[in-house]
Amino acid sequence: MKSTRLILAAFAAVMPTVAMADGALPAFDVAEDLSRFVYDEAPVFEDGMPAYGNAFVTQGYVYPTGTLDGGIEGTLKDGSPAFPDKVIGTWTCDGYYVGKGFRTETGTVVITRQVIVFKDGDILITQGPELAETGVEVVRAVTGGTGDYARAPVEISQTLLGMSDGYGVRLQMRFAGQAAQSAGDVAAPTLAGADAEPSRSDFR
Repeated sequence: MKSTRLILAAFAAVMPTVAMADGALPAFDVAEDLSRFVYDEAPVFEDGMPAYGNAFVTQGYVYPTGTLDGGIEGTLKDGSPAFPDKVIGTWTCDGYYVGKGFRTETGTVVITRQVIVFKDGDILITQGPELAETGVEVVRAVTGGTGDYARAPVEISQTLLGMSDGYGVRLQMRFAGQAAQSAGDVAAPTLAGADAEPSRSDFR
């Protein structure tokens, strides 16, 4: 019995560091297209904004990591990508408001599922909390993947970079233990080669 526990412990210890395929990115940025953000009719506050338990869905664009650094917006006013030549995939997010709903100022504001579909057809699925604070990292669970992401680490971190009026959120996603590289790097960063503003409540 003791040897079985030791084997299981050793297996769990190496799971987060399982190598991914060469084409998998260690990090990437997401720009929400706020024109695609839709929430349910109820429950809402008296001003019509979503309250605790309200369901929503939204979509956006995936860029190489570093593209949105320094407050750069990833979408235009009409919802189209600001850098169409840099788009590497699409991001779909659905979930529920928690906390104080739209009025949440600190802590978890929504619990969501995110489905990232890369241009080559690979898929990455994550689930977990999203925070109201800008610049604070939160860990999400990786619940599925295909192609280069079929053996993704079990955790991915998300940081809210900020947002601008009407444009939606800017996010940076990074796998646990992976160093994010600048979008200005000559080659797109991959896991194989990588080293082992406004409040969220302003828009959701």
